[in-house]
Amino acid sequence: MDGIVARVVHVVAVLFWIGGVAFVTLVAMPSVRSRHAPAERLAAFHVLEDRFAAQARLWVLLAGASGLWMVWRGAMWDRFRDPHFWWMHAMVALWALFAAMLFVIEPLVLQRRLAASADPARDFTRMERMHRLLLAAAVATVAGAVAGSHGFY
Repeated sequence: MDGIVARVVHVVAVLFWIGGVAFVTLVAMPSVRSRHAPAERLAAFHVLEDRFAAQARLWVLLAGASGLWMVWRGAMWDRFRDPHFWWMHAMVALWALFAAMLFVIEPLVLQRRLAASADPARDFTRMERMHRLLLAAAVATVAGAVAGSHGFY
């Protein structure tokens, strides 16, 4: 029973986490770009992002905790030695990247750096590129995980 609950928590957490990344990347950032002058985009984006960051942290924590629980409870550690389960590595790597960004890099480094930005327009453009890259990696990971967990590989 706890495995089912863990899977439900995991899927919902990933849904809101990656869905949030998709919304920010495909809706919020282009909207900010089209409605604000280049020098104002970074500040306008931070107004939206601040509301999402706490939620993203929660979903990433829940995805990581539920994923770890499923691997531990299901004794699936050996899958990390099998290349057919590449998607397990991809999930852990994606989670670690987002966890590092949300809990370490953004609050300890990026916020101060962006607040003192000499070129906010360039920084916003970089953030857009990074979000697109992260979204592409997330979509590939989710697609691989769904296919792999249903026996495709």
